[in-house]
Amino acid sequence: MSAASLDSTSMSPNAQQVWRRIRGLMLALVILVAAGIALAALRSGDQHGRLDPRSADQYGSRAVAELLKDRGVSTRVVTTLEGATTSTDPDTTLLVASPDLLTDYQQQTLRDATARNGGRTVLVSAGPASVGTLAPGVHAESPDPVSALDPQCSLPAARTAGDVDLGGERYSTDASGAEQCYLSGGLPTLLVVKGPDNGDTVLLGSPDILYNDRLDEHGNASLALQLLGSRQHLVWYLPSLGDASAQEGGGSDGGSGGGSGGGSGEEEADDTFLDLIPSGWLWGTLQLALAAALAAVWRARRLGPLVTERLPVAIRASESTEGRARLYRHVNARDRAAAALRSATRARLAPLLGVPPVDAHSPEALLPAVSAHLPSGDRDLRSLLFGPAPSDDAALVRLTDQLDALEREVRTS
Repeated sequence: MSAASLDSTSMSPNAQQVWRRIRGLMLALVILVAAGIALAALRSGDQHGRLDPRSADQYGSRAVAELLKDRGVSTRVVTTLEGATTSTDPDTTLLVASPDLLTDYQQQTLRDATARNGGRTVLVSAGPASVGTLAPGVHAESPDPVSALDPQCSLPAARTAGDVDLGGERYSTDASGAEQCYLSGGLPTLLVVKGPDNGDTVLLGSPDILYNDRLDEHGNASLALQLLGSRQHLVWYLPSLGDASAQEGGGSDGGSGGGSGGGSGEEEADDTFLDLIPSGWLWGTLQLALAAALAAVWRARRLGPLVTERLPVAIRASESTEGRARLYRHVNARDRAAAALRSATRARLAPLLGVPPVDAHSPEALLPAVSAHLPSGDRDLRSLLFGPAPSDDAALVRLTDQLDALEREVRTS
């Protein structure tokens, strides 16, 4: 057999065959990655600039800043603790967008700077991690869903605004003179605690009244403007991970507030990689894994024993042989292919040598007959007709050639 024939009959898959096998999987993978990128791009603006007075996105707060500007209130954005603490004075309202993101050290420093400055401090969605330090004597209870609530208090700003979209964090306090408004489940979602020198601290259970897309609903705009426009200046503090103060005092307890809200810095430091992945991606990965498992079960299913049935059309023997060979090649079943070749050769040799068909596959009956019919040689007939499976594709091709040569020799002798 020539080298060209060996190459054409080799069972080792070439690059083109390998590509045909994996191109479907690669295409699905590319589509999945492209869909993920497209969805991320489409939704990238949903949370962009959240509570940022410079952002015009639906969750931004630019509309509030513009309305305050029309009323003569200046708005300045700061992203560091130093910028927030150096801006506190009686003519300034300090809004802290995400108090729970502050470390214990940052919370205590901010509290020390605002305790007696005579200004207003607005804490948006302050939870158990921060309320104990930033608002001593106040406790954060279990949150409630945001809904339209009526004031139920005598605070002028609340009575003027009427119903607003509030909820989220709920608070309780024993401080005297505290205004408790917009009750949800009997607990206020807006709490105003009086401080020295005409200062006060406002705790807002949820930020919805500050969002651009919610500002025109109910009395949201009225309440937001009254809470943030009571002073001439507004400092909007957006805590950032790049703030150097976040690395200071990491091991401290945060002063007196450590018992109620302590540990926020340590909790953030203990976050794992999975904690930083949005829950939607985790659920999506779980669904993909489940789909892959179901697909594997589906492809590996067996509905019962194999049965013979008549083919609807006649198939040439060569085509059937080639189809079976391709199946063997697809799964690298060299042992089955060699067994089929040897069995067919033995079945054809038996009648030529006068061996009964029932003994065609018996070494004790077939091998002596072959040896007696052929001239003596150094070939190992037992290994050729009953030997082990070939170790590679080249050995399988050599076995095929040797079986063909043996059968031709028996027929011509």
